[in-house]
Amino acid sequence: MGEATVKTLDSRTATPSPIVDDEAAVPSSSHTDDVRPAWRSRTPRTPRRPRIWFEVLLIAVSYWTYSLIRNAVPEQKQQALKNADWIWDVEKTLGIAVEQSVNHAVNSVTWLIVSMNYYYATLHFVVTIGVLVWLYRWHPGRYAAARLVLFATTGVALVGYYLYPLAPPRLMNGQDFIDTVLVHQTWGSMASGNLKNMSNQYAAMPSMHIGWSLWCGLIICALATAPWAKILGALYPTLTLVVIVATANHFWLDAVGGMICLAFGFAVSYAWYRALPQGLPQHVPADLNTPRTPLSARLGRLGRRSRA
Repeated sequence: MGEATVKTLDSRTATPSPIVDDEAAVPSSSHTDDVRPAWRSRTPRTPRRPRIWFEVLLIAVSYWTYSLIRNAVPEQKQQALKNADWIWDVEKTLGIAVEQSVNHAVNSVTWLIVSMNYYYATLHFVVTIGVLVWLYRWHPGRYAAARLVLFATTGVALVGYYLYPLAPPRLMNGQDFIDTVLVHQTWGSMASGNLKNMSNQYAAMPSMHIGWSLWCGLIICALATAPWAKILGALYPTLTLVVIVATANHFWLDAVGGMICLAFGFAVSYAWYRALPQGLPQHVPADLNTPRTPLSARLGRLGRRSRA
């Protein structure tokens, strides 16, 4: 009887536990979270503080490349004029083809249209660079994400210039649009007068005047604290829209194309940083803000250690 009892206990001891086996077979929820792909993480990336020399060089090279590619796109004049006629017909169908009326009305006020010509020629660059400098100085933690929006927007616009050549309204045949730069002999367009050979005249779709100005406006409205700054941020793309139409440089639908490109730019930035620019910290954390040891100093340390 004693032996039987021992055998029974031995058999119970040797029997594997089904509970332990089941736990080993099913991975824990914490392990599943650990192996979750990086792209599914909701934690925003933390960019490093931008460096002024790199940013100046990057912006200069990027704009030079943008201008080079934009102007290297075949003008395709006949196709661009056909596309302009199609855009004009579509706007008539939609009941929004009022560009010609706006163009003639504003052109009758000389001081206003001349101001718009210079606005078109200068603020496109001045305000955009100003917002970049403001971000660099006061929002370094958000600068890289906002800059990526701008760069992605401009990059996809180049694809539009290549795939869809479009003549601006002022170059259409038989539509009586006024080229305000030529009429008032002002400097307001790289595609008019003596400057027309420096720029592709048939790259009106999408409008980067709208893409860039709306980028500026959204960034200012999202990050500025002063109410007057937010108001100016909202007014800037609105006024730009009036200017590009009044000067006969773009259709309304060119502006829509610029907005679509900007939406793409925000999507690219969000996919990379996992947050919109305003969702990132204003300043770079101190541990990421510490400057790296120069290469020469590191090499000097290695030399001293080897001699020792």
